[in-house]
Amino acid sequence: MDTIASVPTRRRDRTHYLYLAVIVAVLGGIAVGLLAPGFATGLKPLGTGFVALIKMMISPIIFCTIVLGIGSVRQAAKVGKVGGLALGYFIVMSIIALAVGLVVGNLIHPGSGLNLTEKAAAAGQSAASGASEAGSATDMILGIIPTSLLSALTDGKVLQTLLVSLLVGFAVQAMGPKGEPVQRAVAVLQRLVFKVLTMIMWLAPIGAFGAMAAVVGATGVDALISLAQIMLGFYLTCVVFVFLLLGPLLRLVTGVSLFALLRYLAREFLLILSTSSSESALPRLIAKMEHLGVSKPVVGITVPTGYSFNLDGTMIYLTMAALFVADAMGKPLSVGEQISLLLFMMIASKGAAGITGAGLATLAGGLQSHRPDLVDGVGLIVGIDRFMSEARALTNFAGNAVATVLIGRWTGEFDRERAKSVLSGDNPFDESTMLDEDEVAPEKPKERELVPA
Repeated sequence: MDTIASVPTRRRDRTHYLYLAVIVAVLGGIAVGLLAPGFATGLKPLGTGFVALIKMMISPIIFCTIVLGIGSVRQAAKVGKVGGLALGYFIVMSIIALAVGLVVGNLIHPGSGLNLTEKAAAAGQSAASGASEAGSATDMILGIIPTSLLSALTDGKVLQTLLVSLLVGFAVQAMGPKGEPVQRAVAVLQRLVFKVLTMIMWLAPIGAFGAMAAVVGATGVDALISLAQIMLGFYLTCVVFVFLLLGPLLRLVTGVSLFALLRYLAREFLLILSTSSSESALPRLIAKMEHLGVSKPVVGITVPTGYSFNLDGTMIYLTMAALFVADAMGKPLSVGEQISLLLFMMIASKGAAGITGAGLATLAGGLQSHRPDLVDGVGLIVGIDRFMSEARALTNFAGNAVATVLIGRWTGEFDRERAKSVLSGDNPFDESTMLDEDEVAPEKPKERELVPA
């Protein structure tokens, strides 16, 4: 008797409920922050702890991704091509973001009419002192070199992890067929790391509730009313940059719709919104970009590098915040001062990427080095920096997602047909493992296998 082949049923995506829970948790955190601010501020460790758990996974994920990406490429020149193209793109987009922020900031004059209080001045001095501890540019460069090969994976410094991952990746590549056991081991380690991350993500509602309750309880509503102009101006500027600059560029180069890409990354944006940190979504961005059709080498190089060098939202923030402080203190910056100050901040911000309060510290440090008389004004935005950091993180994340697809297209490492299938919903991302179910088993890698010299 003929038997009818049963069609395997799709496993229910339980993470759908997880992200609904995150939304409820955020709303609950806002309510608690408004109704019981004293109690709410004590919930801050919940949000801090969740973000710390996510950051704990950043270094091993970057290491595995880069080593597998570079180790599977036959020609080292291809890695150099991807890295050089990515850095060139990041620099150009950073300059454009600065220009956009300058134009909008000079049009709306966000700080006009505000008065600096003694409390705000003290906060500004505190931020400046924190920035001065960051050290010189030489210290920042030397800081990229870790104490040991393994310390880069335990200290949580992205640039150190990036350096070690590149060295190990090139070493595996140079070993030829003898490096295949290392690749298989790293592939197994990557699956383990993603599995641990999937477990951590179930704590997202708790972290989102604690973080939102704490920030609302600490600032309240009244403290934000007088600063609504700078916040609204910054948000609108980020929207203009993403949808009127990145969107058309993505469509022109790759034919991919920005709206479709953002919808594909909707859960990551929600995670960033609840934690105010784009780092919390870095592992998922790596996994999703590979699933979208961008090759492992391009994703492994572009995404981690972009998190340190492609900071579009941070550039816009530094521009508008500097103009805001100058206008609020009645000491506006000349065009020449604006350009020199912001170019300095563009360089200084690279080493501080992903650090909580890095944008505020960079702003204070830049003003201290160029216009010390404006440092006290940084205190005016300390209260809303947490809210502005969300827009920074969202814009940075969107910029890195677009950059990854663009670099993949320019290097011929982007599968447009697969992307079309993924974005249309025909080939959904596997939320349970963060890896494709049809991916080749790690003990038998097929993608770009090394060949004997």
